[in-house]
Amino acid sequence: MPATLPVPARSAIAQSLDVLASWRGELGKHISALGRLLADNELLDDADVAFVTALRERLASDKVVVAFVAEFSRGKSELINAIFFADAGRRVLPATPGRTTMCPVELRYDAEEPSRLSLLPIETRLRGLALAELRGREEPWQHVPLDTRDARTLASALAAVTRTQRVSTEQARALGFWSDEQPEDNPPQAADGTVEIPAWRHALINYPHPLLERGLVVIDTPGLNAIGAEPELTLGLLPSAHAAVFVLAADTGVTRSDLTIWREHLGATSLERFVVLNKIDTLADPLLTAAEVAAQIEQQRAETAATLAVPAARVFALSARDALTARVEHGAGADVLAASGLPPLERALADDLLLRRSELLVQSVLAVVQQLRTSGARRLADRRRQVAEQLLELRGLRGKSGTKLRMMVERVDGEAVEFERCTARLAALRAVQTRLLRSVMALLGSDALRVEVAAMQSAIGARPFNLGGRGAFAELMKRLHAALARAEAQAAEMRQMLEASFAQLNAEFGFAFAVSPVPALASYAKELGRIEDNYGRYFGFSQAWRMAQPGFVEQFRRMLLSKLRVVFENAAGEIELWSKSASGQVELQLRERRRAFVRRREALQRVQGAASDLEQRIAEVQQQDEQLAAMHARIERLADDAVAGTRRLHAETAGTLAPEPAAHRQVA
Repeated sequence: MPATLPVPARSAIAQSLDVLASWRGELGKHISALGRLLADNELLDDADVAFVTALRERLASDKVVVAFVAEFSRGKSELINAIFFADAGRRVLPATPGRTTMCPVELRYDAEEPSRLSLLPIETRLRGLALAELRGREEPWQHVPLDTRDARTLASALAAVTRTQRVSTEQARALGFWSDEQPEDNPPQAADGTVEIPAWRHALINYPHPLLERGLVVIDTPGLNAIGAEPELTLGLLPSAHAAVFVLAADTGVTRSDLTIWREHLGATSLERFVVLNKIDTLADPLLTAAEVAAQIEQQRAETAATLAVPAARVFALSARDALTARVEHGAGADVLAASGLPPLERALADDLLLRRSELLVQSVLAVVQQLRTSGARRLADRRRQVAEQLLELRGLRGKSGTKLRMMVERVDGEAVEFERCTARLAALRAVQTRLLRSVMALLGSDALRVEVAAMQSAIGARPFNLGGRGAFAELMKRLHAALARAEAQAAEMRQMLEASFAQLNAEFGFAFAVSPVPALASYAKELGRIEDNYGRYFGFSQAWRMAQPGFVEQFRRMLLSKLRVVFENAAGEIELWSKSASGQVELQLRERRRAFVRRREALQRVQGAASDLEQRIAEVQQQDEQLAAMHARIERLADDAVAGTRRLHAETAGTLAPEPAAHRQVA
């Protein structure tokens, strides 16, 4: 991989990402140590392995997604340069006058992909395929290799995202950039009747920058017309972002188009939203004192906060250009950077966003540690119980005759044969469990989703100009919420069946089966509600004309189906993993019990051969029990270390990301 550029100065968000990356690495070590001990001693079933694998993958690949949203010429790309890419010594994203970003740009890093700029031609919209479907295909993309060692050639290559093309109004209409119903949003026509539109639909930048390597993903969005024309942005990328930075110009405040973007595309309360009043350097006035200019800026902040209905503390007045200059020209000093107003925004992003990410990871780690601790302790307790029974049996052989020993061997053989009767019961139980699980999976499966979404599309298409679409969409979401509720109810019925069956098997055959609670699907119902809010906007009056465009409904359907599939597949995956956890212990305990019969028979046969072997065998079994007890203590110690380490590291992270003193914060 090409060497990356040096990083001379670390912003608050950069330092926080470093801390978060180090913290995830330490958590991964704790989980690996505990999982390895359990695996080496055959104390993990398939479900436990899946839990550990999923957590380790999440710790290794967890992303922090920040979207920058603005109308044209608000200085958004300059702000991204100042926060993330000043270490290049120049602008990386094009941000000069007349060089506006024309398509959504996504900056991330994947070590398995080459460093490159990938561009998706705007004409792919005519194919009706969602961006999510095109990401995994090489054919539609155009790739530009990036030389990350040379900042100048890097910036030159990235300038391609500003490219435009001129098309007829008919082509612009087909591509979503022209509307007879909303003429005020149409691009201006040239003398020949053509209009200017973006050359690209989407740009992906795979770049080995230190922040991107640590899991940061930056989304740079274009203006209102381009945002509305690409449902992938409003229905996919923006709702999935962990935070949105909304950039305004300090000299104009909240314009009509700014307010439209805010209301139509950033209204989701699930997003962490930060508002930036950029270009405060343009407010400098030689006829006003510095105090008077500062008062104007504060008034603009207060008015912006009131207009957007956000706390004033979430509105940051700054100059991205001055901040970038201060960081590029290292001799400028910290005072110049502080005067730009950028540090308070960076600190807010670090405090509110990254700290919340660490809290979510803490919950996941503690849940998996508890799962491993409980299942490991339960299986060790079952082994120790079998060892105790064997020890009691061996001690009872002291002074017994050869005939008595033969009878004992025969009794063990008889118990083994009797025990095998449980296999038929267990097979019947597995068949019932599989049938019930299949019923739950049918409710959450892709086939059922496709049928439901197709029914909605048919209902919309049956009405002129897609009238009645809101009702069809609302009915779809109502049925999907009901499907989630039925799936949870059927899973609860499966748990009741397993609980009753396990109780009988435990009593009759001495098993130690246990059933954990069914995963709650409330979080998926909440996610379904967010999808309903985001997608439902397209059935409002302001967006109805888009639904009438050729091919838009089909693209809307694909996007909706893709988003719903993620929710339902994740819900199905949780229930399936829970079911696998319940059945996995059956196989594990069956194997353990059969081994116990073999060990008992072998011990009795050895004692038959020589009476002196009895005491030796008793000592060996006692040692096995001591080893099991020591192993249990070691598992508990590793689990305690993992819990303590997780909480300690989180406390240290919280301390690192703690808010700076009030004196250094921007006055609200």
